[in-house]
Order: sequence, then C-alpha cells, then structure tokens
Amino acid sequence: MPALIPTAFTAKVTWLGANADRDAALETQALTEMSLTFHGFGGESHAGLTRPADSRVRAQYKRGTPIRNTRQLSIVSAEDLAAIAAAMGLAALDPALVGASMVVSGIPAFSHVPPSSRLQDEASGTTLTIDMENRPCHLPAAPIDARHPGFGNAFKRAALHRRGVTAWVEREGTIALGATLRLHIPDQPAWPHLEAARATAR
Repeated sequence: MPALIPTAFTAKVTWLGANADRDAALETQALTEMSLTFHGFGGESHAGLTRPADSRVRAQYKRGTPIRNTRQLSIVSAEDLAAIAAAMGLAALDPALVGASMVVSGIPAFSHVPPSSRLQDEASGTTLTIDMENRPCHLPAAPIDARHPGFGNAFKRAALHRRGVTAWVEREGTIALGATLRLHIPDQPAWPHLEAARATAR
C-alpha cells in the first residue's frame, strides 16, 4: 500500500514571489513562474540544501548550526491571508509584505495540513514536501507599516495558526501561476499521545 495518499483536495496557485536578500528587505517580488531545484528557487534568500539553525529549532540545535533546509518555500493560502487581513482591520493584505513564496487557494484549514504532506503539480509533476506550520514573527511589521501605517504590529497576533506552511522541493520542475497542486497526505493515523507529549514538553 502506498505511504502517501492522493486526495480529492487541490489548490490553485494564485501568486508567486521571491526575495533575493531578506537582510535588506523582507518584501518579495512577484513572479509568473518558479523553476525549482533540490536547492529551492535559485537566487532566493531561502534557497539551499542546508540553512543555519534559528530560534524555531533552539530546543534541538545551537543557533547557526548547519541543518537540512526544510524552509525553502513559504506557502500561505488566499483564505488564511484574507482572514489575517480581516483580523487586522484591512481590506486585503499583499502577500509580498509577509515574505510569501507562494499563495494557493482551495484547501481548507491549509495551515494545518499534516506535516510531510505533498503538493504535486498536476501538469509538471513538480512536488513540494510540507514541513510544518509556519509560525508568525514580527518581521512583516515594518513592510506592512510602510504600506499601511499603524497596522504592522497587528500582524503577528492576527496570523497565529494562519501563517501557512514551510516546504522543500522533493521533485524538481516548474510551477507557474494558475497551476493545480494536488494534496497527498501520509497514510497513518494521528499519534494518540500528541497532547500528552505537548503537556510534558520541556
């Protein structure tokens, strides 16, 4: 039996973007297509087979330790982005302002799809492996404030559990605007001890 199950859930790619230097600015630049290799999107600041450990994995590694890069792409759903904007009191929120690589629509509760799920381009076969939910941070505050003065600090709270997911390239290829990505999920039940593990987390 296959370890990954193709589901009836599909997502349409509605926006693509890349950032060459996040130290200079978080904002991403819109693209019409994204040619992806095992390193991610060439020239993008999150590309690479490895990355330095940061605060997200501080319980496992010292900051700066080279680790496998499972954060090559930041994917958010159009539905979650609209909910974030509404919670902030904005009519809409440009995905470029939050450093998104890709915006998709059509999969409910997208930020909570199971880790290790795949998004596979129905036309090209390009496949992305979802690592986990992307935690919101304070970095989008500055670019949001530049476009919407006074609203930047509201992002982190509004984006909690709506920030999308991070992903890495499992099969190389090109994903273009309008592409259909099918969701494939691991064929296993949820771990029954998850809540107990969270309660006893050190």
